[in-house]
Amino acid sequence: MYVIETKNLSKTYKGGVQALRDVNLQVPKASCFGLLGPNGAGKSTLIKVLLSIVSASGGSATLRGIDIRRAAARNKVGYLPEGHRFPDYLTAEGVCRYFGALSGLGGAELDRQVEDKLALVGLEQWRDTKVKKFSKGMAQRVGVAQAMVGDPEVVFLDEPTDGVDPVARQGLRFVIRKMTEAGTTVFINSHLLAEIELLCDQVAILDKGTILRQGRVSEITAAASGSGVRVRVRTSPLPEALWAELSARGAAREPDDWFTIRLDADPEITELIDELRAAEVSIFAVEPTRMNLEEAFIELIGADRGMTVDRREAV
Repeated sequence: MYVIETKNLSKTYKGGVQALRDVNLQVPKASCFGLLGPNGAGKSTLIKVLLSIVSASGGSATLRGIDIRRAAARNKVGYLPEGHRFPDYLTAEGVCRYFGALSGLGGAELDRQVEDKLALVGLEQWRDTKVKKFSKGMAQRVGVAQAMVGDPEVVFLDEPTDGVDPVARQGLRFVIRKMTEAGTTVFINSHLLAEIELLCDQVAILDKGTILRQGRVSEITAAASGSGVRVRVRTSPLPEALWAELSARGAAREPDDWFTIRLDADPEITELIDELRAAEVSIFAVEPTRMNLEEAFIELIGADRGMTVDRREAV
């Protein structure tokens, strides 16, 4: 059973703006799942529909196996919205207590939860400090702490590392890994692809309200990359005629006697090596190439918008 599943989920706002178009999504339990997309793709709308903050216009969805239209679906669910603001007069502890009480906690259990979550995000010594004095990174950590109070089964984090410095991002990654190790499903909405690539088990790419692709990062990058090799040859130049042919097929020079070429099928790699040997070119290394997630994302979004992406620029 998937902890989140949608079937042809759609949302059209007044004025005919279609934010979501027949979204079909499956999120495994105890995974870190990343939703990627450019600004305006519908990422925040999808989260709000799943949490019934916004009503769907069509299709269906379940959260924790329960129809999202039922209040029970949102039990044991944590949420950190994008651009959140907590009341300035609250302390870090006060924020966690407030949201813990809203979720039905109280007494010794609330005390324990607040202490544990502030310690997990590294804010126990600032528990009595008002949030108005916090940096962006500290404010994000308070937000993650309140989302974890009550040990939810699912946590939605909308742009959790946006505007956060590298040290704070590393700390948040640690916290998110701890959550998934404990069996929590973490659903991250972000446009910071390098962070998603480090964190997530699976990702989905959303553009103009449509899911373009879903799967493991390795599957998405492999599908976008196709076959390719990075070849290191002898110091002396390649024969001019051979290099002209390789350049026409998309080969790109790199420093230190490397060149990279993308091919349509694995047998072409063998043919390439045969061509180099026939020209008496000394081959020192042949490495498979793969796009990273950012490069695959740009290629998919470009194709979705009818743009031609120069694959040599993505190497």
